[in-house]
Amino acid sequence: MSSPAYRQMAAELRAAIEDGTYPAGGTLPKIVDLAQQHGVAKQTAREAVAELEAEGLVDVTRRRGTVVRTPPTRRRLTRSRQVYRDDRGYYFDASAQSWIALESPTVTWAPAPRDIAALLRLPEGEEQDVLVRDRLMGDPATRTPLQLATSYLPAPVARGTRLAETDTGPGGIYDLLEQMGHAPLSWEEAVSARMPTPVESDRLHLPRGVPVLRITRTTTGPDGTVLEINDTRMSASTFDVGYALTRHPTAEHP
Repeated sequence: MSSPAYRQMAAELRAAIEDGTYPAGGTLPKIVDLAQQHGVAKQTAREAVAELEAEGLVDVTRRRGTVVRTPPTRRRLTRSRQVYRDDRGYYFDASAQSWIALESPTVTWAPAPRDIAALLRLPEGEEQDVLVRDRLMGDPATRTPLQLATSYLPAPVARGTRLAETDTGPGGIYDLLEQMGHAPLSWEEAVSARMPTPVESDRLHLPRGVPVLRITRTTTGPDGTVLEINDTRMSASTFDVGYALTRHPTAEHP
């Protein structure tokens, strides 16, 4: 089965962008000219350009028309499978140590999203409020937003404690959890990607078509109780996750 005409045209334009015919920062011809060049209707040309925009290859603006997007410089997040701590508290990536909260964290009580509720092991079908701590982190020099970090804590753990206050003091929620008798804490992470919500796109300044890289961290106590889920989102066009590989005994060099 042949592809629709707009997808065939999008494929041709995509190839022209990749080979430099339309360089980064340059513009594509106007819709009427594209339609004429490719022998299609103007609506087909619009649909082809819309597909490229949804992929994050171009930006459609009123002033300049269809501009080929310049890929951002990628930054590596090296997940060394270690937890660090400095005088401000805990951090999980050495390259992000200098990042700061760009605004005061928001602290609310609200139902957890379905996937977070499952990770918190909340009873299915029972809507329960959990403590939600939301932070926007970024570069202290440029004030550029780099990640959204949202912590979800179950009510039996957090209600009526300092965990629900805006300022949790040195060491943050993890020191508090251990002081509350949940020491030693353990963590595990999962990495995934998805398209951002409108709020995430706005707060992280994401162009259209750019997904978010998502790191979901589960904090547990010594008895296996889930104490917190941290949901971190950042631009997947800017960041990637890296880690060192070590040899398993089955792969040791003779």
